[in-house]
Amino acid sequence: MANSTYDAIIIGAGIIGAAIGYELSRKGRRTLNIDMLPAAGYGSTSNSCAIIRLYYSTLDGCAMAYDGYYYWKNWADYLQAPADEPLASFNECGTLIMKTRQNDGLRKQLVHLDALDISYEHWSNEQILQRYPFYNLSNFAPAKNLDDPDFGEATGGELDGAIMFPRGGYISDPQFATRNIQLAAERVGATFQFNSRVKEIPSSNGNVQGVVLEDGSRIDAPLVINVAGPHSSQINALAGAGRDMKISTRALRQEVVHLPAPDGVGDYASFASVTSDSDAAIYTRPEMGNNILIGSEDPPCDAHVYVDPDNYDRGFSDQWTLQAQRLGQRFPGIGIPSSPKGCVDLYDVTEDWIPIYDRSCIDGFYMACGSSGNQFKNAPVAGKAMAELIEYCEAGNDHDAKPLHYQLENVDRKISLGTFSRLREVNQDSTFSVLG
Repeated sequence: MANSTYDAIIIGAGIIGAAIGYELSRKGRRTLNIDMLPAAGYGSTSNSCAIIRLYYSTLDGCAMAYDGYYYWKNWADYLQAPADEPLASFNECGTLIMKTRQNDGLRKQLVHLDALDISYEHWSNEQILQRYPFYNLSNFAPAKNLDDPDFGEATGGELDGAIMFPRGGYISDPQFATRNIQLAAERVGATFQFNSRVKEIPSSNGNVQGVVLEDGSRIDAPLVINVAGPHSSQINALAGAGRDMKISTRALRQEVVHLPAPDGVGDYASFASVTSDSDAAIYTRPEMGNNILIGSEDPPCDAHVYVDPDNYDRGFSDQWTLQAQRLGQRFPGIGIPSSPKGCVDLYDVTEDWIPIYDRSCIDGFYMACGSSGNQFKNAPVAGKAMAELIEYCEAGNDHDAKPLHYQLENVDRKISLGTFSRLREVNQDSTFSVLG
């Protein structure tokens, strides 16, 4: 069998992998996205909560999210889509962040947001109750497990209001959004190959040579980009790229809950925003079918279950009930059905929950990994930044010694991609949670 040859191979066709294929193809490179699954966005991307928010632990993280917001806001323009092409929709309902003892009222984050001139509003408890009249504002922290006899007991006082970010919301169909990017990439020459698993990543004299698939076929390319999501650590191992990494990635099992909206509230999506509540240790957004989606904000009492991405329990556990009951603290009238609904999937996370967007110690081998849980919203920016990083390094620049500063397209700011280096120390400013 004759070898096929490309300028770049992207391992993974999730939202970020598709975006990288799109941007490299726009720069004239002949690209191939390879994915072990049958369609773009079919893996962990498909179960992403797909929340679009602007607050992160770091200034560069906030700037990246702010830049990304504009791509979602102007989705057809980003895709250069034909006028009649169906597109994923951005539900811009805002994001409401409760001021709690745990997040200190977002004081550290607001410094970053003010520096970027990102608009927000301080809401009183009375304003929260105008929007959510059924809300219980009591403090319940610290978060507890269901077997704690004090679970659900108020611990004194109330929330100190909230912060509303009007620019924010969610994408209701993250897999469809990924399909949109795939079609955009194909329009500029990209190729996608599915149901194909990488078995080897050969190199010669420290330079990557391409990939070998499980069926024995070899595809040659001088550039290989690891965007394999929960399988990223396995791909790095195949390439021998872990030798100098100070930051690693692991597959973390997660459960997301879908509950029917409380009786009597009407169409929940018509008035509700995304919420983040570190006192109750959950975040929410409207979900189709007049449901509420509930995710965990990973409090210390919740076990982190790291798994083999090819062999893990896909059934619901007590964690589902725990997250549902935590929302019940806030929405006392909500019903919890006996048959759980939602999803079980994987995050690909680093030690500080900040992704790796970087080159590696193998020339031509790049990484966009450790991004699950909080980077869906940044996919268009990550695609553009990775394409610039690859050009920067392939031109002979030493990114490790002199990190690339990427000029954002929609925000007048450059971000240092050194923030996302594989060689960085664990960022102690991180929330060490899905909030990044």
